[in-house]
Amino acid sequence: MPAPLRFVRVVMWMFVVVGEALVDLVGQRGGRTFVAHPGGSPANVALGLARLGVPVTLMTRLGHDGLGEMVFEHLRASGVRVNGGPRDGMSTSLAVATLAAGIASYDFRIEWDLPVLAPLPIETRCLHTGSLATALPPGNANVIDLVERERTRGRVTISYDPNVRPALLGDAARARTGIERLVALADVVKVSDEDLRWLYPDQPDERVAQHWLGLGPALVVVTRGALGVYAVSAGLELHRPAVPIDLVDTVGAGDSFTSGLLEALHRADLIGGSRREAVVAIDESTLASVVDAAALTAAITCSRPGADPPTRAEIDAVLAARDCSSNATGAGRGRLPIE
Repeated sequence: MPAPLRFVRVVMWMFVVVGEALVDLVGQRGGRTFVAHPGGSPANVALGLARLGVPVTLMTRLGHDGLGEMVFEHLRASGVRVNGGPRDGMSTSLAVATLAAGIASYDFRIEWDLPVLAPLPIETRCLHTGSLATALPPGNANVIDLVERERTRGRVTISYDPNVRPALLGDAARARTGIERLVALADVVKVSDEDLRWLYPDQPDERVAQHWLGLGPALVVVTRGALGVYAVSAGLELHRPAVPIDLVDTVGAGDSFTSGLLEALHRADLIGGSRREAVVAIDESTLASVVDAAALTAAITCSRPGADPPTRAEIDAVLAARDCSSNATGAGRGRLPIE
């Protein structure tokens, strides 16, 4: 049995993201030209957190090839500490994203294998995972094992986004079982209405979110495109409007929302195992502020091509402009779809 994949101890690396890093080949539907962008849902979340100023480590697998080097350097340039595991003999995975009216659909060429993961360093306050990392064998077994062990330890906030990829999951009923297992282990769950429509085609978003809340999380947040965001906790239901912006594409929008959500919870002192009950008891004003910060992070990502989340300085500049003018966000523009 190979030795566990261990975390290099670095003081203040407070967030750990576990999951796939890959290359998105993005082009227009029916076109013949594709542009390569570093991607992968967990990698995008790690990138977004780092750009927002949060110390973060990404545990992933990258091939020792040109595409892998591109992804590695892209993440490292923004401050993500990347542990890509042994790379010999692996090829970097691909996601082919085709766009129609700015909305992306995906086809995957994925390899996902991960050895046993060692316990998280004591400095860690949040573990995020989801997407293919928790659904695709053989690597998903060791990711789920880590989540279960960290839930038992109770030291970190566990964040989960199923980020459903139907082409790789096959049967929705079977996928629901695995997804609900992880929902029950999580503290914070983010999911899109598109994911919920595939998983529960005959149920409204609000009903599923409330069902998921009953499985164990402290907070469930549903992104709903032009309808905005729905969030539910033990004592609150919250609807927030979509952010108006000029849409370029939605690649990485949901991942940017997740990074914005986690960073906003961190700024509100709601991250860490000891803060779980505080998340359960979150007040309406704080929850609205957290959700709005996440939506703005995703909106800025959608205003430019590919999974290119904003920095803290860019967000602060937008907020400052809003304070100066109520029209700074572009009154009259269409509502932004967020995955």
